[in-house]
Amino acid sequence: MTVRKSPRPPRALILSTPEHLIAFGFGTGLSPVAPGTVGTLVGVLLFLPLSLLDAPVYAAVLAVLFASGCWICGESARLLGVHDHGGIVFDEIVGYLVAAAPLLCFAPQPPLVVALSMLAAFGLFRLFDIWKPWPIRALDRSVHGGFGIMLDDLLAGAAAALPLWGALYAWTGRLS
Repeated sequence: MTVRKSPRPPRALILSTPEHLIAFGFGTGLSPVAPGTVGTLVGVLLFLPLSLLDAPVYAAVLAVLFASGCWICGESARLLGVHDHGGIVFDEIVGYLVAAAPLLCFAPQPPLVVALSMLAAFGLFRLFDIWKPWPIRALDRSVHGGFGIMLDDLLAGAAAALPLWGALYAWTGRLS
């Protein structure tokens, strides 16, 4: 299977419109190497302040980010003329926030446990986002537009959250 790369859009274009700027993770999607992984790091940084929220508020923020991302990513793809351009990483940012959500259910934890859990969420999310097991792969191929761009990463985040939740539950033996 050959992987076709989309041409890299000019940096000036990506930084010129709010849709591109946000969809490209404030420029991280322009990384010449592994833009999805680099873009996911924005999600890690965003998780730190969002983790201070109560779980229902965090879930509401995720819903708003997902809904906004459907439009933002769809519009950026439309303007570029490329569906799910590799540099569009807002979906990875939201996907990571879904993957890291179990940390809220087991707070508070020692800083080392939080750091290792965030690292595990990162690794698991990238694994599921790249691997795209069924049904993620089937939906990625059949659902288009901004919703399709966001959906596969939402599901990869959920798939990553399950083993993280299990590990945290095994570690603590309780929910907070």
